[in-house]
Amino acid sequence: MSFPPIQRIVTGHDAAGNAIVSSAGPLPTVVELAAIPGTVFHEVWSTAATPAPVDNGADPTPGALTLPPPAGGTRLRFVDIPPDTADFLAHGATRMHAAFTQIGDVAASTVKPHSPHPLMHRTESIDYGVVIEGELTLVLDHEEVALRPGSVVIQRGTNHAWANRSQRPCRILFMLIDGAYDPAIAAALASH
Repeated sequence: MSFPPIQRIVTGHDAAGNAIVSSAGPLPTVVELAAIPGTVFHEVWSTAATPAPVDNGADPTPGALTLPPPAGGTRLRFVDIPPDTADFLAHGATRMHAAFTQIGDVAASTVKPHSPHPLMHRTESIDYGVVIEGELTLVLDHEEVALRPGSVVIQRGTNHAWANRSQRPCRILFMLIDGAYDPAIAAALASH
């Protein structure tokens, strides 16, 4: 099963200040991860500052795929996550360097020999994840939570993975916001 393509409408202003449609159509950046077939990133938009400039600037999504949001900014994307396979669960950890290299953040992967899932990772950001279609399991260091359409996860820089234990793909929408760890949490993670 594949999901329908995402249609994006971007608005702006004309020279007189009237609201206009700047662009409409499919997303210009849709990337399937080579190391995890079926995992597809759909890049919707990003901002590189807070407050974000409200302008008629260029589309920020073309270019290399990058996992975290820009410094001081945000990133909005959909991710299609295929069902976990026995092969992926047994050997997926060996492909994480390649997968996280493709998404521009090798340091985000935290997988170790006894990690609860091969996709364990962490970013220094606040991420809002909304399950659109399908089912996932949020995997943390010592806990798991089942997610269904409408489930919302507020990910606060924690070590986690998205396991798909169903028989069909899942589509989840993410809004990532650049963050900075509280000093006490940063110290605990450094000694972890």
